[in-house]
Amino acid sequence: MTAIKYDLGSDQILTLTIDMPGQSANTMNREFRTALTETATKVQADLDNIKGIIIASAKKTFFAGGDLNEIHQVTREQAKEFEDMVDGLKANMRILETCGKPVVAAINGSALGGGLEIALACHHRVVLDNDSIQLGLPEVSLGLLPGGGGTQRLPRMIGLEASFPLLMEGKKLSPKAALKAGIIDELASSPEELFSKAQAFIEANPKCEQPWDKKGFKMPGGAPSHPAMAQKLSIAPAMLREKTKGCYPAPERILAAAVEGAQVDFDSGSLIETRYFAELVTGQVAKNMTNTFWFQLNAIKAGGSRPAGIDKASLKKVGVLGAGMMGAGIAYSTAIRGIDVVLKDVSSENAEKGKSYSEKLLAKKVSRGRMTEAEKEAILSRITATASADDLENCDLIIEAVFEDSDLKAKVTQEAEPKMAVNGIFASNTSTIPITQLAEASAKPDHFIGLHFFSPVDKMQLVEIIVGEKTSDETLARAFDYVQQIGKTPIVVNDSRGFFTSRVFGTFVNEGIGMLSEGIHPASIENAGLLAGMPVGPLTISDEVSLTLLQHVRAEAQKDAAAAGRTWQPHPAEAIVDAMVDTHGRKGKAAGAGFYEYPEKGKKHLWPELENLYVDQDEARKVKLQDLKDRILFIQAIETIRCLEEGVLRTVADANIGSIFGIGYAPWTGGAIQFVNQYGVRRFAERAQELTDQYGERFTPPALLLEKAEKNETFA
Repeated sequence: MTAIKYDLGSDQILTLTIDMPGQSANTMNREFRTALTETATKVQADLDNIKGIIIASAKKTFFAGGDLNEIHQVTREQAKEFEDMVDGLKANMRILETCGKPVVAAINGSALGGGLEIALACHHRVVLDNDSIQLGLPEVSLGLLPGGGGTQRLPRMIGLEASFPLLMEGKKLSPKAALKAGIIDELASSPEELFSKAQAFIEANPKCEQPWDKKGFKMPGGAPSHPAMAQKLSIAPAMLREKTKGCYPAPERILAAAVEGAQVDFDSGSLIETRYFAELVTGQVAKNMTNTFWFQLNAIKAGGSRPAGIDKASLKKVGVLGAGMMGAGIAYSTAIRGIDVVLKDVSSENAEKGKSYSEKLLAKKVSRGRMTEAEKEAILSRITATASADDLENCDLIIEAVFEDSDLKAKVTQEAEPKMAVNGIFASNTSTIPITQLAEASAKPDHFIGLHFFSPVDKMQLVEIIVGEKTSDETLARAFDYVQQIGKTPIVVNDSRGFFTSRVFGTFVNEGIGMLSEGIHPASIENAGLLAGMPVGPLTISDEVSLTLLQHVRAEAQKDAAAAGRTWQPHPAEAIVDAMVDTHGRKGKAAGAGFYEYPEKGKKHLWPELENLYVDQDEARKVKLQDLKDRILFIQAIETIRCLEEGVLRTVADANIGSIFGIGYAPWTGGAIQFVNQYGVRRFAERAQELTDQYGERFTPPALLLEKAEKNETFA
């Protein structure tokens, strides 16, 4: 069976239906390329009998894009072969595009990446008017660029400036938004109308030629040489570097391909695009990002960490204890997915205040036209704000989200647990306290689990599921199903203080604050974090979570260490945190003062007194930026390896996804473990030893790392 069905009707309209055998979606793999070559050859032979061409799909989606299994395996040595393959594919697309007959894309489902590029190579695009359909070029999110002509056709259609958000940010559009942007030409209300509109265009336009193939073509919005456009483009690279911090080559190569391609004819521009595409495909950043954000994330979403052989659960009623920021966020994220929520606090007033958080978020959606007032009210009606534990009756799941205090958590557990449904489960949203310890307060420890959400819950996609010593597989499966039911990404870890994400997060903030104790300028510390690829610097995030919370978490950990008979090893950061809070009264952003000043008007800025208190000018001048960046990335990666070694982490995929989605580990690396793999395990171990010799034992290579380095094995 060929991947493209060739159907030339009696009306002389040729319908090319893409239907990749054995796949749920169409992709640009070897089989498709072979079919496209055969199709292009046949079209040339039949051209006199063809009035027009409709390109359609037999799948639910139109076309999913490039075959990442193939792309991920391309090496630098294969770059020339890869370029030839891509240019061959695009040459066949050009045969259809320049055949002189009208070519229409009848888009029945999402067209992303290569799918949209096929559509852009047509003369007319009709899309089914369905808000679930997405159109876009998201390759940049995997460290790639649209290599099927996207960087050349889109700017020639809508102009360079209008195309940049779609190309460099991977923005996806609904059919209505795509029509408004000028990317598609018509909407259809049904599959029948989709084809009738495609046929009507062919009947009305017997001869077709792309605007860029006509003599005298002018770029919409101005070519790069146009004074107004030239002025904008002169500052574009600097603005882009400010965003990427030099960590992400893809947006820069997209800008180059689009601008350079706009200065030559289309076919020459296409060759320029291919060169940049091959450079990215064979580069390490794309390998890192594709491995984690595609292969590993998909494995997690497919239930890779979920116990097998247990029926999928669909929860109908969830209780949330504590209506503070976390509890309110959990309630919103649950209710918006159609699940009834009981939001309980010590008073009805507190509970209602927590519910009002959902009201504000939903009102914003209504004001932006993304939701109706009736839909908003329907969601709010699912949230019952209460001070009574009786309202928790028959909850399938109860999530405790009260303050990080073991005694308080035990009290609310014992009050609420008896109200659960017969097969209900109880979860704690603790970020640090061991689940096995908290489960001691439970009458059903096998039904007890950790669900660590991240703040703000409505925006953060990760949930860290923590399995206690007595947690059953059935409980884990139900918790996993709930996380997916509310549209979030679950990782599964075993129990320990701080679990995985909080442990690694602690090393990040401690290392940054520790640098301050060494006399390094705070601005250098913050910039090193950003230039390493972290979303914010360690001093910024310390203020965000609050310095008092850092003290509280440390005190709890010290208490545990003493109870276990372990000696506490103080970190250089601890004295700085204590001085900031206890001596200077600077507790963090929420208190209005921390490492940063937060003026009522104007932008935040580093507290000037930090320089007088801590900066050693000689040390600040001689410190190497690469050392600072390495310390920030290495300390987190080393702690992640320890979590693998201790069995806290179950899989490398959970490590990579959790480190990026949970604590913002530099996405260009593909995650904390992928950073080690791409650095080279032996080289990483050697560099870790150098950092140990220079900065202390916290960088000591774990035994598991040394074992992998000795065998020259990657973490898999």
